[in-house]
Amino acid sequence: MAAAGAAAALPTGTAAVAAVAAAAPAAFLPADPLLHLLRRATFGPSPSSIAEIRRLGAKAWLDRQLAPSSIADPVADGVLARLPLARLGIDEIRARVAAGSLKQYSWEPMWQLGYAALTRALWSERQLLEVMTDFWSNHLNVTCPSGDVWDSRTDYDTMIRKHALGRFSDLLKASARHPAMLTYLDNRYSTRAAPNENYGRELLELHTVGPAYTETDVKNAARMLTGLTVDRVTGRYRYDAAEHGTGAVRVLGFQHANTTAAGGEAAALALLDHLALHPSTARRIVTKLCVRFVADEPPASLITTLVKVYLDNRSAIVPVLRALFGSAEFAASIGAKTRTPYEDLAATVRILGYGPAAGGTKFLESLYGMARDAGQAPLAWGLPNGYPDVAAAWASPSGLLVRWNFHLSIAAGWWPETLVRPASLLTGTVGALPATYGALIEKTAVRLCGIAPTAKQIAALAEFYGKTPASPLKANDPAAGWMYPYLMGMLLNSPSFALR
Repeated sequence: MAAAGAAAALPTGTAAVAAVAAAAPAAFLPADPLLHLLRRATFGPSPSSIAEIRRLGAKAWLDRQLAPSSIADPVADGVLARLPLARLGIDEIRARVAAGSLKQYSWEPMWQLGYAALTRALWSERQLLEVMTDFWSNHLNVTCPSGDVWDSRTDYDTMIRKHALGRFSDLLKASARHPAMLTYLDNRYSTRAAPNENYGRELLELHTVGPAYTETDVKNAARMLTGLTVDRVTGRYRYDAAEHGTGAVRVLGFQHANTTAAGGEAAALALLDHLALHPSTARRIVTKLCVRFVADEPPASLITTLVKVYLDNRSAIVPVLRALFGSAEFAASIGAKTRTPYEDLAATVRILGYGPAAGGTKFLESLYGMARDAGQAPLAWGLPNGYPDVAAAWASPSGLLVRWNFHLSIAAGWWPETLVRPASLLTGTVGALPATYGALIEKTAVRLCGIAPTAKQIAALAEFYGKTPASPLKANDPAAGWMYPYLMGMLLNSPSFALR
C-alpha cells in the first residue's frame, strides 16, 4: 500500500519494502467501486467528491457528470475570471490586436489557456467533462502554445469542450473546419495545384482509422480537403472553391464523384462522416477510451462490446462511456492504470482539498511550471499524436523525483505558498489528534490513499520518526506539527497514490 513508496524515501531500508513491492497493483488500492470510479472519471478524488458520490451513488453521480451544464462551478469559474484571454474567440483576439491592447502573435492567450486547463482539472465540479476535454485535446492535438495558432488556439479549446460529450463525427467535422487545426497541419496552404498531405495523413493515421490506410488514400483525402482554409484577413475558417481539387475520389471504401468545386466542401464533410463511422475508427476511438479509463492493455472483450455501442449510436460518446463504466472489465481493473505527471499533480491538490489562492494567477503559473518540469504541461505536447497515456511512457527515476518533490512542496505549503489550506493541517486532514503514531499514520493514509497500510508498513513509517506504532502522540510532537507534511509527502509518493 502507501508505505511502499514512503518506505523507499526512508533513510534506512525495511523488510516491508520488498514485501510490498512484490504485491499485485490492486493490493495498493481499496476495493471500493465508488473510489474506483472517482479515480478514473475525474482528475482524482477530492474530499467533496468522495462525500458526493457516497451520497448519490455511482449511477446518479455519473448521470450528473454526463450533464455538465446542470452543475454549478463557482470555484473554477471564479479563478477562470482571472484569465480573460483564455476564453477569447478569433474575432476578439484580433480586435484587441487592432486596438493595441494585445500584440500580434502574442502567446499570452495561449499561456492563459494552459492555466485555465489546469484550473479546471484541479477545481472544476464538472470533472468528467474536463477529463474528456483533455482526452479529445490529445486525440486532436494542436500544440499550445505554438506560434501559428496565436489567434485561434483558445477558440479551438472552446470547440473541443462543446463537443467533448457529443458525437465524434460532429467533433471531427468541427476540428477539420477550425483555423487552429487547418493551420497546425497545413491544410490552410493546401491547393488544387499543390495538395498538402499533412492533414490528410494525420486525419487517417491519428484522428480516425489508424494504420489501415494506403498512400493512395492519403493523396485522395488531401485532394478532397483542398479548399478548406483560413481567411487571411479575418483568421476565420472559409471554404475556397477556387482551390478545391475536383475529380473522383476513393478513400477506404468512400467514393465520391467530386465533380464541382462548389460542392467540394459538402464532399469533404461526407468523407469525414464516413471516416468517423468507419469500423476501424470505432475500434481506434474505443481502444483509446479503454486505455484512458481501464488499462494500458485493455481487454479485447470490452473493446469488441464498445465498438458495437459506438457504431449503433453513430459515434455518440455518452452511450460508450455509460457502457464502459458499467462493464465488468472496468470493475475488475482496479490498479491497472498509473497516473501521468499532470494527473498526479492535479490529484495531489484535489485529495489534499486545497483551494485556489484568493487572488492573482502566480499560483497557477507555479503549478503549471511543476507540470512542465514533470514533462506534461497541459495542452503542450509538441507532436500531433498528443500525450501518451500509458505508464511506460512516464517511467523514469528523474520523473519520479520531480513528482516526489512537488508532493512535499504542495503538502507543506512551500510552493505555491498561496493555496488555501486548513488552518490546522493535521486536524484538517484527520480530525482530532490521534492517540498514537500508528493511528496517525493509518488515518492519514486512509484520508490520502483510501486504504490502510499493513502493520509492517505502519512500523516502517513510524521508524521514520524514531517511534513505534504504539508510541503515544502528543500535541507538541513534531510528527503532529512541522514534520506532519513529511508523512503526507511519503504517502503521496506511494504506489497507492500513483495508481488510478
